[in-house]
Amino acid sequence: MRHPRTDPELSRLIRRFVTPGRRYLRLGGGSLRLSGPEREQFVRELVQAASEITPAELGILFDAGWRERKTASWLVAVAGRTEFRGRVGELLLAGEGPYAGAAYCVTLATFGDSADADLLCEYLDRYLPRPDLNYDQGLALGALLHLDAALGSEHASRYLAVGGLWQQWTGAPHRSDLDPQRVRQFVDRLCSFAGECAGLFAALEAGR
Repeated sequence: MRHPRTDPELSRLIRRFVTPGRRYLRLGGGSLRLSGPEREQFVRELVQAASEITPAELGILFDAGWRERKTASWLVAVAGRTEFRGRVGELLLAGEGPYAGAAYCVTLATFGDSADADLLCEYLDRYLPRPDLNYDQGLALGALLHLDAALGSEHASRYLAVGGLWQQWTGAPHRSDLDPQRVRQFVDRLCSFAGECAGLFAALEAGR
């Protein structure tokens, strides 16, 4: 059941976890542009939020809008809450709305398991045959390439084969210059940021 934005509990969670410091806008590519004290503060507050939020509260955010889902996905990635893998994969596959899909891809890439690769393949199998849809196909492939490098697997190879689904999807003029390796490098950077936060999260939890 989706929680309406007028729900007092959801409103409280948004104020506490989603909007502080414009968090939901900075998560993702925006985090890579931060530096110095601003970056340190953002990382520290993100790690603290990932430590404080409960599974039930994450569930409420995942049932809300894209801002809440995007934030929840990143908090899950930082905390390594793989119990939310299925929910993240479900939301990615649903393809509902803009902006949050990239967070789902990064979260799965950060989890780093073959089960995550399977979810990304399921997404690509559904949406690469749809050149009319410009969703998160590029980031999903970048995340899959990231996982292939980490796992020593070749899940992405069948999509990148000559005449394969990737070539068919990028046949549209506005996608013809979309380089899978450049997308992977972008995902690598996001996963590195998430990994840095995860390391601080682990240290924080160990010190409790």
